[in-house]
Parts: sequence; C-alpha cells; structure tokens
Amino acid sequence: MEGLKNNQKGKILVVDDIPVNIQLMQKYLSPAGYEILFARNGEEALVEVENGKPDLVLLDVMMPKMDGFETCRILKNNDKTKYIPIIMVTALNEIEDKVKGIEAGADDFITKPFNKLELLARTKSLLRIKRLHDQLQEKVFQLEQAKERLRELAVKDGLTGLYNHRYFKRFLTQEIKRARRHKSQVSLIMMDIDHFKNYNDTYGHLAGDEVLRNVAKLMTGNIRGIDVAARYGGEEFVIVLPQTNKNAAKIVAEKLRILVGDQKFQNEDTQPNGKITISIGVATFPENATNLEELIHQADQRLYHAKSLGRNCVVDEG
Repeated sequence: MEGLKNNQKGKILVVDDIPVNIQLMQKYLSPAGYEILFARNGEEALVEVENGKPDLVLLDVMMPKMDGFETCRILKNNDKTKYIPIIMVTALNEIEDKVKGIEAGADDFITKPFNKLELLARTKSLLRIKRLHDQLQEKVFQLEQAKERLRELAVKDGLTGLYNHRYFKRFLTQEIKRARRHKSQVSLIMMDIDHFKNYNDTYGHLAGDEVLRNVAKLMTGNIRGIDVAARYGGEEFVIVLPQTNKNAAKIVAEKLRILVGDQKFQNEDTQPNGKITISIGVATFPENATNLEELIHQADQRLYHAKSLGRNCVVDEG
C-alpha cells in the first residue's frame, strides 16, 4: 500500500491559474522539503491527482473551466482520493465561501495574501493527519491479511494447501442437503496413494511430503471450480463433486489415476508398482447412500476394494 512515510516530507499539488501564485507557493514550500506538483485549473488538477498521487492539495477557489469548489467536491466523492487533505485558497474571507468549501469537503482554508508561516503550519498539520491516516490504513490492511490467513488456516491443510478434513465434512453435508432439496446428485471420490508408507519409510518424510504436494496439485488443477478437494488424512484424499452422477465422477477419477501414473516422481521406480499410483473409490448420493456417513463409508469400501484388486484402479460398485 502507498502512503506517506515518517521520513517523507510529502508531495503537494498546487492548483492555481495565476503563475505568480504558483511561484510564490513553490518559494515557500520547496525549501521546507516538500515536492511540488502544479496544475492550472480543476481539470488538470484531477489528472495530476490521479497520476502524481499527492499527499495534500492547495486548491485555489477562483479558476477557469472548473472552480475549486467543484474540483474539491469531485475529489472528496472519489473513494481513491477522498482522504487527500485539501486546503482551499481564496482571496475572499467571506463566511459564505468557507461554508461552501466545507460543504464541498475542504479540510482547511487559507486567505490571500497568505502568510508564509501560516501556510507552512497549516500544511504541516494536515500532512501529519494524512500520515496518521496512512498508518491506520496500513494497519487495517495488515489486519485484514492476518484475518484472511487465519481463515485459511482454519479450513486448509498446511502441507498440501487442500481443504482440511473438517471443512470437507461441512461442505459435503451442505451439498447432500442441497442435492436432497433439489433432487440432484453429489458424488464423492476417495483416493489413497499406493504403498505410500513404503516410500515414506525408505526416502523420508520430506520426500513423502513432496509426493503429497504433487498429487494435491494434480487434483486441484483438474477439477471444476465448484468441486472441493481435501486431504482426508495421511495419504488419503477426497473430492466432492456437486451435481455430478456416478459415471461423470468415475471419468474424473480415472483421469486423475492416469495423471498420477504418468507423473514423474523422484525414486518412484523403486515402488512395488514401479511408479507412484493411486487407488480410488467412487460413491454417489442418493444412489449409494442416504446420508453423509453412508456416502463416506461407501466410497471408503470401494477404495479398499480397489486396493484388493491390485491397486492403481477405480472402483465405483459396491
């Protein structure tokens, strides 16, 4: 996030159609360490605010094309620029003008001919407020980032980046309710990495973790946006496929089985199958189950049936 840092004096946009006034502002402000930008009218000021991103605007009231009141109103009604402080510069000291300026959103006023010390004091004061606002916005941004990380930690598996077991069950519960309500289907794919314990024991947990991450990446890269992939536990994974019948779910499962088999994993040639493979069970609500527990149980039973058939296959029948 951009903002005014503690070690920065600040960037000031001077908006005035009279060159001598701009020169006088620069004469007073530049020696104090401020970076000065210029605009000759309201339209130019809006462009310069967008491009130059000043920390404060010194805005003359009487200008051609677009006066200071209208310019101020536009800046204060824009979410990107509404927190930039504006000092309105006027040759008149009428109460009506100040009221009009306040209604337009001005933060302060200074009357021509202005005193150098007064100009510097008002500028410094509003820039201090701008700096505090920027710091507050930065803290809010950091807080939102931290909250988002906490939300992810609550539902994501730290190793694979997939959803965790708790989120999976909550999501599947919702989808079963939805399927029951709309008389549709939801399928569950449950998969297990074949002989993973053998690989993990032989090459260590770091190598095993890399296999888990790669399998997870293949899963997330080959499912729809409405599907949810989760780590069920250890080397077991699940995918919930809303509005999906068993035949469509089996196609997805078979695709993933082939993708994992074709993927090159480090030291996979020493595995019993000569490569890293997965076994998969597929079950569908309401065809194979009437509730969450039954659906998970059916998918799990079919997974173990796939293992009993020699692994590296998909089973979708009980």
